[in-house]
Amino acid sequence: LEILRRLKAVIPSEPRAWLGATRDLLLPSQLAVTHPSEQIFAKVFRAIRPRTPLPEFEVRFRPYADVNHVIRIREGRVEVGLSDLLEAAPPTVLEALAFILLSKLYRKPVPKRYQTRYRQFLNRRHIRDRVHAVRRVRGRKWIGEPAGDHFHLEEIFDELNEKYFNSLLGRPRLSWSRTVSRTLLGHWDAAHNAIIVSKLFDRPDTPRYLVEYILYHEMLHLKHPVEHRRSRRCVHSPAFRAEEKIFPHFAAAKHLLDAL
Repeated sequence: LEILRRLKAVIPSEPRAWLGATRDLLLPSQLAVTHPSEQIFAKVFRAIRPRTPLPEFEVRFRPYADVNHVIRIREGRVEVGLSDLLEAAPPTVLEALAFILLSKLYRKPVPKRYQTRYRQFLNRRHIRDRVHAVRRVRGRKWIGEPAGDHFHLEEIFDELNEKYFNSLLGRPRLSWSRTVSRTLLGHWDAAHNAIIVSKLFDRPDTPRYLVEYILYHEMLHLKHPVEHRRSRRCVHSPAFRAEEKIFPHFAAAKHLLDAL
């Protein structure tokens, strides 16, 4: 009876209007897929799970601090949060991202061609510039002091800069980490122009050359920025690796780090 009532309400007087009227008879789950991005996710879902009833999709672009994306199932609805950096991305890129997110959600292998397509998009120069700007403006970065209880990072930086870089590197912000981390031993944050070294090494029994090596490694990132080659990011180029081995205590420092 409900179908008959709806049919009577939407039947047009002109036969040529029948095609437009039929869309009012779509199922609720189909009615929910109205935004182009939601249509893309629905299409990809059908490709991945052809025998599963189509769920309701809610896709929103959100101002994340990085190119982050979130996908989850809540009360039978697939909720997707995409970085607003992709709001103007071509449909083919959103399709690739949909394959990546839905494949991971349903524990399916991600087709390599979609991974490549998405990475190539992110590696475009203007996209990299936008991502860098967003990280700098939106990202929250805790940066402490360079002076630790046993080592002063600015003093070590200046010594290494003079010895290995002819004092040509501009000194970034230097800080010990807020917590003792055994996973992130040191990192260079280009968006915030900062080098952070794990507080794990600010101890009396830490050899000075180990702190020097960690800082030297991060200083090489200033000299050798990340190289982008189509869908690949080369963080440690051959030139980077060759110069890293110039450090006198390279082998001893690597041995201690490997033993952590």
